[in-house]
Amino acid sequence: MAEHLIEFEDISFSYEGKKVLDRATFSLKEGERLGLAGAIGAGKTTLLHLVVGLILPDAGVLRVLGKPRRRETDFREIRGKVGLLFQNSDDQLFCPTVIEDVAFGPLNMGRTVEEAKKDAAEALDRVGLVGFEDRITYRLSGGEKRLAALATLLAMKPEVLLLDEPSNGLDCESRGRILELLRTLPQSMVIVSHDKDFLNAVSTRKLSLKDGHVLDEILDPICPP
Repeated sequence: MAEHLIEFEDISFSYEGKKVLDRATFSLKEGERLGLAGAIGAGKTTLLHLVVGLILPDAGVLRVLGKPRRRETDFREIRGKVGLLFQNSDDQLFCPTVIEDVAFGPLNMGRTVEEAKKDAAEALDRVGLVGFEDRITYRLSGGEKRLAALATLLAMKPEVLLLDEPSNGLDCESRGRILELLRTLPQSMVIVSHDKDFLNAVSTRKLSLKDGHVLDEILDPICPP
């Protein structure tokens, strides 16, 4: 049986008195590209933030990379091993130039300047942004920002990718580039999206979030007429 990289066991989480997740259970296996759909406010982003410890569950057992994660100190060793792509690329890109942004993660993990530059160059090559090293990040197009943000994760050589609406707001060409890239990456991943066609094309398995629970199916349609 494939190793479970992420496991939620009866996870509950409330925000401002509203229960967002209610004894939710799911797992991500090694080699999977898991698509996750659901209505706005269903808890998809909450689920991703729980995995990396940005928030902590009210109840239940959360295991990431084989170990229970209960408190902030438990999550420190997985940061860099589990990469989170935020919905808004501007939340991920904060350095003046692309190369500085992409090298920031490896440097923060203790790699030398030369090692970080090498990791950054490899990541930019992987996402098709060779030649963008000295570009100003805020002047990039939406698609270029999305690819640069993904490169910041790949430079850290993570085992798992958590992708929050990776195709959101992109034109057809940029969407296609992201889609093909995700299909070729070796990492296991959870992909949150409202775009059913995108999820069908990229995912090896699909789930939905509804009423605080994870369902073993994609609700059809995601957006009812």
